[in-house]
Amino acid sequence: MTALPVPVIAIDGPSGVGKGTACGHLSSRLGFKLLDSGSLYRLVGLACEWDGVSLDDDAGCTEVARALDASFEHANGRLRVWMNDREVSALIRTEKAGQDASKVAVNQGVRDALLDWQRHAAKWPGLVADGRDMGTVVFPNAGLKIFLDASTEERARRRHQQLLDSGQSVTLAAVLEEMRERDVRDRTREAAPLEAAQDAKILDTSTLTLDAMLGQVDQWADEYLSNLGN
Repeated sequence: MTALPVPVIAIDGPSGVGKGTACGHLSSRLGFKLLDSGSLYRLVGLACEWDGVSLDDDAGCTEVARALDASFEHANGRLRVWMNDREVSALIRTEKAGQDASKVAVNQGVRDALLDWQRHAAKWPGLVADGRDMGTVVFPNAGLKIFLDASTEERARRRHQQLLDSGQSVTLAAVLEEMRERDVRDRTREAAPLEAAQDAKILDTSTLTLDAMLGQVDQWADEYLSNLGN
């Protein structure tokens, strides 16, 4: 009897569309493991800073990525992240950390170093993977691929509010400009540009309530899991 593949739900999309919320919700509801790939690149950026490695040093950043020790936990509605047994959840959620992550993400050596790490995260009872190339590169055979999107203005508004809620002082204009720059980098980079997989289910969350977005994601997930083994 052929063993069934580990169920994988890959959710991709740009920043501010609700990927983290959707993935945390699904992993908790289904009891699946959680992979936040965006955190991996933020962790590499932070580790480079700690080790004094320039983000322009491709070889140095690659070595940092190869040695990365990271773990995730979704608890009480939020993602907790550890690196080398130190919780760094807040440190990797700053605007600088996001910009650094986008910069190291264009490094093919870093992407290659993290690829095996991410694929090995697919273990029973299943995995929910959050990122920008989960369905196109990391898990091209994922059983369910979802691509969440929203207007740049709405994504910037959400991110701005999130930063204010966390006590950071930043203007909406600054967040919008940074998000536009990041979108260009992410969508035009040579290594795994941000795009929806051809077989992904696409959902625009610009005008959706949180409950409506999660309801649609739940429906797709339940349909996928109910068909496993058929």
